Amino acid sequence: MTTSDQTNDLLEYLRQQRDLFRYRLPSRPDAGRFIDQLMRFLFPVTQDCQSATQDVSRTYAQLNDQLVCLMRPLSGHLHQAPEELSMLFFEQLRSIYDDLLYDARAIADNDPASKGFEEVIAVYPGFYAIAVYRFAHALLRLNVPLLPRMLTEYAHGQTGIDIHPGARIGRSFFIDHGTGVVIGETTVIGENVKVYQGVTLGATHVAKNMAQKKRHPTIEDNVVIYANATILGGKTVVGHDSVIGGNVWLTNSVEPYSLVYHQSQIEVRTKEVE
Repeated sequence: MTTSDQTNDLLEYLRQQRDLFRYRLPSRPDAGRFIDQLMRFLFPVTQDCQSATQDVSRTYAQLNDQLVCLMRPLSGHLHQAPEELSMLFFEQLRSIYDDLLYDARAIADNDPASKGFEEVIAVYPGFYAIAVYRFAHALLRLNVPLLPRMLTEYAHGQTGIDIHPGARIGRSFFIDHGTGVVIGETTVIGENVKVYQGVTLGATHVAKNMAQKKRHPTIEDNVVIYANATILGGKTVVGHDSVIGGNVWLTNSVEPYSLVYHQSQIEVRTKEVE
């Protein structure tokens, strides 16, 4: 077989394979640009040169057009036209914005290293990941497929924080540092919850037949979860006002006001000096 024949066979094979894909998706760069422009629109503490010269009405119209464009490849799988869904999304923007103000204030008020509200919005990866989650969750509730996950995975790549858009998260959520945090699809988190880096809110096991079941834990109000703790299982409930210590592995529920900690033995010896 000649090189030309091999090329023709490859091209024909790829043409056949294209028919197997159920969805067409927007590009990742376009999804990322939408998110970042939306963040600058809501929180103009940072601006690129172009956005800084645009008025609010013009930017709002551009964002609406961008979201319609992002949804258009999915048109065959939407229950409403992209234009209608975009309108419904932007009708929720005031409520999402208010929730994000609570999140930012929780971080600014509780982190002694924070220099203020603007710093949290501009540079904190936890706030960025939470914001993108709240946008994506709103789209998921409108039954938009795949795009919400594309948005949260963009944030995952930017921050190292993986929040599934299907999770339900209350106000004043604080992710400190953030790298390595994983929050699964059916997780429920109450208000005033604080999570440190490396925390996993996951499932006890992975199986496709569990897709429609609650697989991830419930975290009630005013809970603090310290670094590298792992909390697993759909029936696991962490009661309100509890503290989960670092490196804890938890697969059972705990009552409100619980203190759960991992106990390890560390031995320190002084070297003998000859």
